[in-house]
Amino acid sequence: MGGNEELSTGRLSLRRPTPADIDAIHRVHSDRRACAHNPADLLTSQADAEDLYRRWDQHWRHHGFGYWVVHPREADDQRLSLGFCGLKVMHLAGREVLNLFYRLAPAAWGDGVATEAATAVVDWAATHLPGRPVIARVRPANVASATVATRSGLRRAACLDTAGEDGLDWIFTKNWPDGRPQSSSSGIRAGD
Repeated sequence: MGGNEELSTGRLSLRRPTPADIDAIHRVHSDRRACAHNPADLLTSQADAEDLYRRWDQHWRHHGFGYWVVHPREADDQRLSLGFCGLKVMHLAGREVLNLFYRLAPAAWGDGVATEAATAVVDWAATHLPGRPVIARVRPANVASATVATRSGLRRAACLDTAGEDGLDWIFTKNWPDGRPQSSSSGIRAGD
């Protein structure tokens, strides 16, 4: 696991979350702007953030990867979190996939941070989990998220669109197996 716990780019450092990140999880996930397109993800309490951290940590323990904390590479205080980006094992159309997730604090929007972090995560997956399908679920009105998915190397796969927790999810993919999906109506379900 050691090599998977930290990633770096020209401007960013991504590291595995620790309990010290619970406040940042709460700050970002309780901001209505950050969860505007996915209101089901909005946290209402510190206890919710603690529970979310435990689920993220459990995913790391089970799979050896998960969501990373994104912060400036040159920051004096490495706890300065810009948000989160990573992969979660899920199922789509009868296949196990790696769901690409990115959520940043609104103060970090508009400077290419999400694209830089997402590209690092997609590149990590290509190296460490070659051939595994990577997907991004994007709400149709979330143009910025669709742009990040495309710039990080994923392609729109309308044949896989499905109902998500907050409405229709457009699906973007990389490494989807040749051929049509088994069933686009089978939806998405969370893995471990």
